[in-house]
Amino acid sequence: MRHGRTVAFCEVKTRTDDRFGTGAEAVLVPKQRRIRRLASRWLSELTPATGRDLVELRFDVVSITAGQVEVIEDAF
Repeated sequence: MRHGRTVAFCEVKTRTDDRFGTGAEAVLVPKQRRIRRLASRWLSELTPATGRDLVELRFDVVSITAGQVEVIEDAF
């Protein structure tokens, strides 16, 4: 997602209940590494003009557990 000069890479996880943890708890270090790697690849493919406009990156998690939505900005 992009808002102004910020690009947020967002991982969305849904759980029907919290018996095995929330959606946010499912975004473990290996998943975080994979998202960072994909973000790096995407950024490297931007044209120089587009890339120059970006000044802030962040990684967010949207956790939907039993219908409750939680947005965690700068999750990792």
